[in-house]
Amino acid sequence: MATRGKKSVTRAIDQMNLPLQWQLATIAAVQLETPEVKTFSLALPDWMRHRAGQHYDLRLRAADGYEAQRSYSIASAPETEGQVQLTIEKIDDGEVSSFLHEVAVVGDQIEVRGPIGGYFVWEAALGGPLLLIAGGSGIVPLMAMLRHRAAAGSRVPTRLLFSARSYDALIYREELDRLAADGSGLEVFYTLTRSQPAGWRGYSRRIDAAMLATVAGPLGRTPLCYICGPTLLVEATANGLAEIGVAANRIRTERFGPSGS
Repeated sequence: MATRGKKSVTRAIDQMNLPLQWQLATIAAVQLETPEVKTFSLALPDWMRHRAGQHYDLRLRAADGYEAQRSYSIASAPETEGQVQLTIEKIDDGEVSSFLHEVAVVGDQIEVRGPIGGYFVWEAALGGPLLLIAGGSGIVPLMAMLRHRAAAGSRVPTRLLFSARSYDALIYREELDRLAADGSGLEVFYTLTRSQPAGWRGYSRRIDAAMLATVAGPLGRTPLCYICGPTLLVEATANGLAEIGVAANRIRTERFGPSGS
């Protein structure tokens, strides 16, 4: 037992010191999250524990040598061994996302490399209070944090503000509601920017300083803040947090493209 443990530690250290290598992952499962979003569970022959907030690179290669490569955040908790889950939104004219949504099936193999990233990460040991703010598919790395929080048994006060275009576009909505109801100290707030169902009780506008003051207020002036989403949302939210007195060194951001909520 001691010998095997020593070998595992040595192997982990070696992995950290070597450049990340491409490997062939097998699609083990595909789950529809919204009409435009799917979660792909990838079984990895050389699995390595990630940190919540990291991502993987995916690479497609055609017979003529053409390559397309994209980066996708990890949705699963680090405690999920042997595989990772990548939640991917289908983008108009997106080479990789279109292939995954329209062509790829369970059993297919795809080249991946990761986990990658060390800035936009959260671990239970970092504590809180924790403020998570997502726009559209920016919820993905924050979901990894929430799943890790649950798996670690953390009860650090946490609030999530999730902005989406419509009710149907709220990725992971049912799971988020379950996590918020488990008594662990997580509260979830939604804002729908384009359309709302009858009887909607959440917010109905883009994130602004007034909304942030209401959501973040009970966490005090020094929450750890993670913002992920389209560039305009991330910049506006970071500025809004500064307006209500949150220090810049407590805010971490990750952004993507011009589209989103």
